[in-house]
Amino acid sequence: MHFLPENIDDYVVHHSQQEPKILQDLSKETWQKVLNPRMLSGAFQGRVLSMIAKLVQPKTILEIGTYTGYSALCLAEGLQKNGKIITLDKNEELETLQNKYFEKSGFRNQITQIVGDATQIIPTIDEKFDLVFIDADKSNYVNYFHLIIDKMNAGGIILSDNVLWSGKVVEPLNPKDKDTKILLEYNTLLNIDNRIETVLLPIRDGLTVSRVK
Repeated sequence: MHFLPENIDDYVVHHSQQEPKILQDLSKETWQKVLNPRMLSGAFQGRVLSMIAKLVQPKTILEIGTYTGYSALCLAEGLQKNGKIITLDKNEELETLQNKYFEKSGFRNQITQIVGDATQIIPTIDEKFDLVFIDADKSNYVNYFHLIIDKMNAGGIILSDNVLWSGKVVEPLNPKDKDTKILLEYNTLLNIDNRIETVLLPIRDGLTVSRVK
């Protein structure tokens, strides 16, 4: 979902850093072979993730929602030399494609993949994180926040994707639409929780940047 006029959106994209060749290849293969390729972060948002990671220079990253590994590779660009990223996804069928590009990227030794239910896995991870990217099932966004907030280092950044949900967050709520209901609750939570400070960016489908105090 793009909220900017197409000509302005095109101008923004063309005047931003272009994605590396390896990510172009991964994007192309995802669109050719994987269901729901629109779930990719995409070139522009990928460069935003990369830029934020490079500014934060995290030692530890947690990603909730690997998909084909595109966003993990973008975030890994900002890792400290000995840093690591733990990426979680419930779909084991995508591991082969993820690994293909993780191996090519030069970040293979810094990436740990875990397959399973993130709500069950996160409590077992004995780490403190400098950067967390939430981009998984929307119905669990509030749960993910409560699971990670005490695992964040001071000054750490929580990135949350799809928080505008194709504009549904400003439309009359369908009582049967659980995802939108949870996202409305989540966006309010991020705005009022006094442990963080938050800005919601109208990038693609909405990206929230929350800094832990």
